[in-house]
Amino acid sequence: MAVTVIGIDGGALPQGAAQALESARLVVGGKRHLDAHAPDHARRVELGPLEPALNALSALSGDEHGVVLASGDPGFFGAVRALRERGIRCEVLPSTSSVQQLMARVGRSWDDVVVVNATAQDLPRAINVCRARPAVVVLTTAPKAGPAQIGSGLKGWRRTMVVAEDLGGANESVVTLDPAEAAERTWREPNIVLSLADLDAVPHRGWIVGGEPVPPAGGWALPEDEFSHRDGAITQSEVRAVALAKLAPRPGTLVWDVGAGCGSVAVECARMGAAVIAVESDEAQAVRLVTNATHHGVDVRVEEGEMPRALRDLPRPDSIFVGSGGSDVVAACAHAGATRVVVALAALDRVGPTRDALRSAGYEVEGVQISANRLAELPDGASRLDAADPVVLVSGWKKQ
Repeated sequence: MAVTVIGIDGGALPQGAAQALESARLVVGGKRHLDAHAPDHARRVELGPLEPALNALSALSGDEHGVVLASGDPGFFGAVRALRERGIRCEVLPSTSSVQQLMARVGRSWDDVVVVNATAQDLPRAINVCRARPAVVVLTTAPKAGPAQIGSGLKGWRRTMVVAEDLGGANESVVTLDPAEAAERTWREPNIVLSLADLDAVPHRGWIVGGEPVPPAGGWALPEDEFSHRDGAITQSEVRAVALAKLAPRPGTLVWDVGAGCGSVAVECARMGAAVIAVESDEAQAVRLVTNATHHGVDVRVEEGEMPRALRDLPRPDSIFVGSGGSDVVAACAHAGATRVVVALAALDRVGPTRDALRSAGYEVEGVQISANRLAELPDGASRLDAADPVVLVSGWKKQ
């Protein structure tokens, strides 16, 4: 048995494709690819569910040749993985991928671009990457995970979308629009989406595909002097270190920082690749928050307003950090649908009500007091321990 996977990009077939098709006993592919390229002498299997096609290919005898027709580069989020998982070794004749074609149409370099694959199940994670990163291509592979759904999820973020339909085909269309407009349109399949924070920005010359890894240089739990803050009103770096471990921010997740203050936790979560919404009622603190996010090169969506009212229409989070706010704010956060909630408390009499609010919402609850004593230098060069105010972190988590 021999199997050749041929990539199709709307232009001429790759070198060797004609010979593979001529010798094929079986050709597998989508209807439009089969109609355009499958020879009359070969048996056809139209792709819908993948399993029948894999069964047909596996059933080929030792001297029979099968061909799989796929879009673009079949080794990039394509058919090659499924074939190899079934134990079918194959020769691959790739064409230009849809990502390459889209970026060529836009006329932009793309070594900094993050590429995500949006199935219906993975759509929330794909949207969160678009919220967090400045340049993202979304491979839309499901009818309910397309440009309209991505546009709806990006409302409230400063993003521009480029949507390409039928790249390389007779009905090719490439349009640039804002997320709200994309959410209201009906889109032809196949399509692909580019999400950009700045349509005209020229990306920095990097050294690794997909942009700088997260977190970037400098690590995490940054010193307080890395942030603009008011009279020491900032979550201590030691507290942030533990809070980050409990929140588990990472690419594909959405974090709320509620009562964000100067935004040190919000910025740290964004530096680790999460999409972040920071909610703050103090206008001066909100300005500091924007300054800090800009200084660290991350995108934090800032929502100004009184809590818990300001939380009502926000997209569902994966994790929530509560830096300030009363019992009504904690209760609202406990019922927001997050997997993880972390509450920072200075007053001991708030520990019990916070624990009870999380437990009543179905969370497993634990708590820890963090009391850091830092080395401080005395005038004579000796050292002493300088104690910071203790903080209690009450954290709740739900099993997935």
